[in-house]
This record gives sequence, C-alpha cells and structure tokens, in this order.
Amino acid sequence: MSREIGQSRWHGWWINGGLLLLALVSLAPLLWMVSVSVMPAGEATTFPPPLTPSHVTFANYHELFARTGMGVNFANSLLVSVAITLGSLLLNTMAGYAFAKLRFVGRDRLFQVLMAALVIPAQVAMLPLFLLMKQLGLVNSFGGVIVPALATVFGIFLVRQYARSIPDELLEAARMDGAGEMRIFFQIVLPMLKPVLVTLSIFTFMGAWNDFMWPLIVLTDQEHYTLPVALATLSREHIMDVEMMMAGAVVTVIPVLALFLLLQRYYIQGLMLGSVKG
Repeated sequence: MSREIGQSRWHGWWINGGLLLLALVSLAPLLWMVSVSVMPAGEATTFPPPLTPSHVTFANYHELFARTGMGVNFANSLLVSVAITLGSLLLNTMAGYAFAKLRFVGRDRLFQVLMAALVIPAQVAMLPLFLLMKQLGLVNSFGGVIVPALATVFGIFLVRQYARSIPDELLEAARMDGAGEMRIFFQIVLPMLKPVLVTLSIFTFMGAWNDFMWPLIVLTDQEHYTLPVALATLSREHIMDVEMMMAGAVVTVIPVLALFLLLQRYYIQGLMLGSVKG
C-alpha cells in the first residue's frame, strides 16, 4: 500500500514538473520581451543576446511616449476596443437571445445561414466591406473600425447556446404579469447571462485590441492608428531600436493580459457553462 502511495506521489511530481516546464517554455518569449524593454539602448543587439539587462532602465518607455506619440495610439486602441466591446455585447446578446427564445418566421433557417458564414475567411470579406465603409463615409475614422465589429456570428452563437438554458416558464410568467419584451430582456435575461457576457467581453476586447489588418486597411492618418498598426510603423522607422520596439510590444500586451488574468475565473466558467447548456 505504501509503495502504491509512493509511486502515485512520484507520478504527480513528474506531471507537475512537466507542466511547469511547458509553462516556462510558453512564457519565455514574453519574459524576454519584458527583459529587453528595460535594457540600455543597443544591449539587445549584442551577440549572444543577453537574457537579463546589465541594469534596469525605463528610458525606452519614456522615449516611446515622448518621441513616437504612442500615448495617442494607446488612447485610440482603448477607445475603439471599449466601443466595440460595449456595442458587441448589446447586439450579440439581443440577437443570441432572439435566436434562442423568440419565435419568428425563418428563425432556424437564418441561424443556419449565419453558422455557414463561419467557414468564410474574414479576409474574403475585407474588400466589399471596405467599399461599403467608403460609401458610408467611414473610411479613415474610428467608425470604420467599430461598426463592422459590432456583431459577430461567434458572439451570437455563444449567447444563443447559453440562453437556451433559461426556463421558458420564467419568461412566460413575466409576460403574463404584463412585462414587455425589452423589460424581460434587461431585467430578467441579462442578469442570468452574466458568465457568458464576461466571456464574450474578454473575447471581443482582446480581438479588437489585437486587430491589425482591418485598422491598417481602413485608417490612413497616423493620428487615428491603433497600437498594433502604430507598432508596425515603429518597427519600420526604428528598426535598430530593438529595446524601444520591445517596450512598445509590452505596452500592447499588458492591458489584454491584465484583463484576462483579472476575469479568467468568469471566462472559464462561461466557456464551461456555454458548452454544456442546451
């Protein structure tokens, strides 16, 4: 019996050690990026490249914001990401709830068409989408970045799967008490969708914050650039300033990493519940 306990303990140590090793390998590029961002100028280009700075300096961050206007780009990314997240939460939640609980002509057929659209690559739709934004006068404006991202097939599907678990009897009782559909949605349905709303907000914010291709296409003036586009421009203009580019990468990564770590419990809960409901 004691031998089996010892083998089980060693087995656990091997598994935990392997997982720790994989975690370190996964985090190594991120840790080195942070390390390079606080190195003195030119130190990262030496051979072999150092793993840690000879002395820590935040001059690269000061240079980043003082010379390149990265603060404006950070504000642009924050504005666009928050607007997309809030608008997407409202529209995707209303659409997902409608597909799950409301009855209307062609509901199932329309949902099948939406699901079929998932197999179409986003790059295929960029040209017609750009022409549409041009006709609407939204090119080179934040609206051109925000409007196309306000509703997504994945967001509608995620909310629909979770909303199917809401008891029909609860909704019918509210209707019998004289509650309108909007009141039912905002006072009854939304509080019950909290886990999936947190999951969807993390997905949406991270996608909007990290989006590079569409802002690059629709935005032309540098004062409108978001962080990923500004960072790509920085890499072309300051190709030898490795430390400053790494500082820009850290500034880009930190907000989404902090958001995920802060809400990861709700994120995992929403994914688990959304996968088993309905």
